[in-house]
Amino acid sequence: MFTTDSSVNEKPQSLQRKLYCLAALCIGLSLIYFVNPAPWKQIARLLLSGDLSAIIDYIRSFGTYAMLVSIMIVIFINVVAVLPNIFLLAANGIIFGIIPGTIISWLAESIGVIISFFIMRYFGQDGATALIRRSNMLKKVDDYSGKNGFKIMIIARSIPFIPSGLITALAALSEISARDYILATLLGKFPSALIEVSIGHDLASYHDHMLRLTFFVLIAIGAYAAYIWQQKKGCRT
Repeated sequence: MFTTDSSVNEKPQSLQRKLYCLAALCIGLSLIYFVNPAPWKQIARLLLSGDLSAIIDYIRSFGTYAMLVSIMIVIFINVVAVLPNIFLLAANGIIFGIIPGTIISWLAESIGVIISFFIMRYFGQDGATALIRRSNMLKKVDDYSGKNGFKIMIIARSIPFIPSGLITALAALSEISARDYILATLLGKFPSALIEVSIGHDLASYHDHMLRLTFFVLIAIGAYAAYIWQQKKGCRT
């Protein structure tokens, strides 16, 4: 009699399933775009141009749905991780006020990077694991991230103006648990969103808010310093 080792077919079947899911995801996004490409092109153009006034006018043009539209755009940006949302967060502060703008930006960014995390982990962790096994240095970094991932993620997410996609990708390929990632993201993203929204709001009228603007700029510098110190500590461990 012949015996079948299920582990032999496990990886090919897993790869095939992931390829099907990736194809379905790409087709779905393509359909969403091609059904009505005009708004997507306009959003991309506005975000890449950095024209804050035009972004504000665009969001306000949706009237009572402006907040919902802003939330959906921020979620989408953080899921695909290819477009900047700095100016959109600044616009949220100017349109809705610092506190409401911070809350909607925090929730939308958190939802977006959490969705992106699960997508990246599903499609990329197997390859990253294979790569880490071949390198002692990467093993050391991965072990450190697994043991201290929650603390590192809170610090990383607290840093304003850092590309969220990069942090999400590093987290998805690390050993941090999904629970720790979600909690660290929710805790860390709030101060980050507050700083980004506040700085964007105050830059638009910096003569009236110079003291608060200076305070948040110093906080942002402190967050960067804390992250760099934590990374150096991890390399020495």
